[in-house]
Amino acid sequence: MPVVGINFGSATSGTGFDVTSTVNSIMTNMRAPETAWATRTTALQSQDTVLSTLGTDMSSLASALATLTSFDGAFAQKEGATSDSRVVSLTDATSISSAGTHTLTVSQLATTSQQHSSAVASGATLSGSLSIQVGSGTANTITIDSTNNTMSTLAKSINDLDVGVTATVITDSSGSYLSLTSNTSGASGNMTLDTSGLTDSNGNNVSMTATAAGADAAYTLDGIALTSNSNTITSALPGLTFQLVGTSSTNVTMEIVNDTGSISTALNNFISAYNTLTTALSGQETKDSSGNAEPLFGDQVLSLIQSQLSTALAFSTGNSGKTSNLAQLGITVGTNGQLSLDTSALSSALASNFTGVSNFFMNVGDFGQNLNTVLSGLGNSGNGALALRVAQNTSEESALADNKTKLEARLATYQTSLTTELNAANEILQAIPQQLNEIKQIYAAITGYGQSS
Repeated sequence: MPVVGINFGSATSGTGFDVTSTVNSIMTNMRAPETAWATRTTALQSQDTVLSTLGTDMSSLASALATLTSFDGAFAQKEGATSDSRVVSLTDATSISSAGTHTLTVSQLATTSQQHSSAVASGATLSGSLSIQVGSGTANTITIDSTNNTMSTLAKSINDLDVGVTATVITDSSGSYLSLTSNTSGASGNMTLDTSGLTDSNGNNVSMTATAAGADAAYTLDGIALTSNSNTITSALPGLTFQLVGTSSTNVTMEIVNDTGSISTALNNFISAYNTLTTALSGQETKDSSGNAEPLFGDQVLSLIQSQLSTALAFSTGNSGKTSNLAQLGITVGTNGQLSLDTSALSSALASNFTGVSNFFMNVGDFGQNLNTVLSGLGNSGNGALALRVAQNTSEESALADNKTKLEARLATYQTSLTTELNAANEILQAIPQQLNEIKQIYAAITGYGQSS
């Protein structure tokens, strides 16, 4: 530690010394360890930034892999086509649907019960009652009063009652019509209406006419005759939804196939995420443009991650009759450690052995699940290598901050004491000329030396 001198010139000058600057110099020297602590803290924080980036890249890779390993991921996706879109349209195929070909004929589409009233002249009011029943449900009677005695207020009253129908008012030059549509399609949604007690203020009975009767769809699927109260079929085939849009006496083909496009996209995303992570890892093994080592240069966590990833990529099941390594899928590792995909090889693998490829990623003990375990052990959560490395930095940063806090507490006490002592010493130095003058006067008084004649 450098020595701080006190410069006060001649001891008898009475000028003393600058206590503030002297104390500040001493305190600066005593804070010297904080410089090293600050440098170390900055280095740790730089490492934290890189560790956070690696953690994000690791999480992205794990997410990309999950799309390939989860039961409802890319390998479960289906796509389909029909031989006649005028008869049937495929609308959804979930992960539980199976690839296959189905034949279909449609003899009747489902229809929805609908009725409309006779015209009521403009300005006329209603009286009486209206009874509505949907299917085998309970009949609901609406009594007309001053709150619902017009076509528009009656329609609102029906909708508010929520009896299973939707009421609207249609108006033309003849007057207003009450239109009722069942909320349930098919035969079970047929409406039974009783308007025998409903009249208008012009003395006319208000009658209802059926616009359409509710009927179930009738179709044959793979030779089995089926019905549905809706043209949207959701339960005939597991995980598959299709829409009946027309009738046909001849077979229409529906083909459900594995969505290999989704698999290719998922693999490309996986490869991209892997390459991003390895690029970030290798970037820490170099020096920046100023020749300074990167924050994690030579850190063991880098070699641990690289080693385990490399081992996981080389995973091979060793089982015949199924996909056993990445190369069989057209995925290769370049000299720079980056992955690349041969889409032709992937297409061939999926076409020749789709189950084997899916098992390679999804089966317990195979490549995908093994890599998932490796990533979990390296990640930034729980006891993952990155999580432990971050915790190590956090602990050291906390210790350095604690050291500084404790040192500053000691120095604050010492600075107060030192300032008091140096102020006292400075007062003594500043008093010396006065004391010398007093001694001279006493000496002159005793000896007469120095007194004027």
